[in-house]
Formats: sequence, structure tokens, C-alpha cells
Amino acid sequence: MDRSKQWLYRTDCNLFYFFNEKSRSKSSFRTMNFITHLGGATFTVGITIILCLLLSAPLQVLAYAAALALTLSHLVVVIVKKGYRRKRPYLVLPNTFVVKNPFKDHSFPSGHTTAIFSVITPFIIFNPWLSILLLPIAILVGLSRIFLGLHYPSDVVFGALLGFSSAYLSTVLLNYWLI
Repeated sequence: MDRSKQWLYRTDCNLFYFFNEKSRSKSSFRTMNFITHLGGATFTVGITIILCLLLSAPLQVLAYAAALALTLSHLVVVIVKKGYRRKRPYLVLPNTFVVKNPFKDHSFPSGHTTAIFSVITPFIIFNPWLSILLLPIAILVGLSRIFLGLHYPSDVVFGALLGFSSAYLSTVLLNYWLI
């Protein structure tokens, strides 16, 4: 491994330990365990379907963009996880605090982070003021994945970028096609 890769990996591990150590408090653990589910499939798929059904134009187009982004980004997550088989930090790093019954699949990228950024981004693009409410939620979902011992920080950053990118692309495409 060359020096730059070693430095990146050490930095990733150090940041992981910094955040993961915070989860040793019961209140932090309970809070992050709740927040992490906001990026899970049940919540993100469910809220997207509800928004598609309940909203009217032009907001309904944003819900469709979120649904398309969620679908596209999930496909990329599955492909990348199969191609880049990075073990989850709790399997590799000693003294990691981890939730009970953790996922056993690969770590990179964070699917929860990708999902939440896929869903919120179209609404932030439409109304940037929503970022005051939605962006902290998405960031907390990403941090929760590290707190709970399931992802490295780079998994979360890549997931956020992937979710944002697919949502931006979906929003542009749907606005072009439908308007």
C-alpha cells in the first residue's frame, strides 16, 4: 500500500474511532439507533411512496425524482458493494462498539446514507430553505452509521455524494421530461 493510501486509511480509522467512541453512552446509542432507521429501506421507500401518492404538482415531480434517485442509487450501491468488498469496521478494527445483530454485507458505500440523501436532495434543490431541516437529518443518519460501528467515514461520505448525485440527476431529468 503506498503512503497516500496508508494515510487515508489511518485517517479513516482515526475518525471512525472518534465517532464510534461516542456511542458508548446509552443515551447517545439510543438516539443514534433511532436516527439510523431514517435512512433504512422501510422509512425511505415508505416516505417516498407516501409523498408520490399525496403530493400534487409541482411537488409530486420532486417525489418522483426522489423515487427514481432512490432506485438508481440503490442499484449502484449493490454493484459497488459486490465489486469493492470492504469489510465492515467492527469486523476489522479492535475495540469497536457495534449494535446487536449488525449487517454482515460489505461496508462501502453506506446504503442508509445514500438513501437519505437520495430522498432529501430533490426537495432541497426545489426549496433551498428546506436544507435547514433536512440536511442535519441526513448528516445525522450518516454519523449514526459510524457511531453504531457499521461504516467507516469514507463509506458515509461516498454514500452522501452518491445519493446527492443520483438525486440531482433524477431531478434534472424529470424536470426536463415533465415540464
